[in-house]
This record gives sequence, C-alpha cells and structure tokens, in this order.
Amino acid sequence: MPETLIQSVVKQLQQERARLEKELSRVTTALTSFGKVFLQSPKRGPIARHKKRTISAAGRKRIAAAQKARWAKIRAAKK
Repeated sequence: MPETLIQSVVKQLQQERARLEKELSRVTTALTSFGKVFLQSPKRGPIARHKKRTISAAGRKRIAAAQKARWAKIRAAKK
C-alpha cells in the first residue's frame, strides 16, 4: 500500500529529528570537552576583573578647569 503524503512528511520529520539529536549530542560533547580543557589549563586562570579606576578630587578639578578653558576659547573665537 503506498504511503500517503502525510505519512511521508511524518517519516521525513522523524528522520530530521534523529539527525538533529545526533548533532546536538556532538555539540554537547564538544562543549563539555572544551570546558574541561579550559578549566584545567594551567595557562589560563579565571578571567581577571579590572579594578574600577577612580580619579582624585584634584584630578577632577584639573579636568574641569581645562574644559572651562576650552569652552572659553571657543566662545572668544565666536565673538
């Protein structure tokens, strides 16, 4: 008895599902092995977090004064 169109589509979808499950299994294996290598590698440690930089009050004053001077120069050039 010939397969109907729906039966054919269902069969193709099941084959595609099996293929995707195999592919996902390979990806999972690759991720697992990569994670193990990365975590056990003596060359690489955990990602170093950079310390947040702060600026002193004197530094802020110097920057503010320099910016005010720049704006004053621009205003003077406009006149």
